[in-house]
Amino acid sequence: MAGATRLETRRRDVIGKRRGRYTATEREIRSFGVDQLRDDNLETYWQSDGSQPHLVNIQFRRRTTVKMLCIYADYKSDESYTPSKISVRVGNNFHNLQEIRQLEMVEPSGWIHISLLNQRTNEPISTFMIQIAVLANHQNGRDTHMRQIKVYTPVEESSIGKFPRCTTVDFMMYRTIR
Repeated sequence: MAGATRLETRRRDVIGKRRGRYTATEREIRSFGVDQLRDDNLETYWQSDGSQPHLVNIQFRRRTTVKMLCIYADYKSDESYTPSKISVRVGNNFHNLQEIRQLEMVEPSGWIHISLLNQRTNEPISTFMIQIAVLANHQNGRDTHMRQIKVYTPVEESSIGKFPRCTTVDFMMYRTIR
């Protein structure tokens, strides 16, 4: 799976901190809206209703550094509604989006981890907007189901709780609390 990477244990969900919002650019079925993408329930889903590509836009209030995008897909539950080809685009707004990843999925089941690191510098991308475009579905399906989307930023190191290393014998004697 091109562009996919292992999920690191240190990450922070951006949208969970109310820094951004999700929108869809086409009609969606009323009871299956973009709110289902964030409800942490793998049984619910967003369902598109219209012609492809189906778009989910994630907009941030200020430039945000992001390093990973995770999408939950389940072919066994969704069959022809399951995306098979996805494009990820980033930019400042709708007018300057650039594709940074395109991946094809074969009957996905579970979380798909998409790295948003700059391929030249290996640094996280800083952006105002992420667009996920579903370009094709399995079995040539028309509408799409997406169950969950999560966007992660790098965890910033904090000076709170950091202590200098104490290597002298006197310090080593008192390094643990009884």
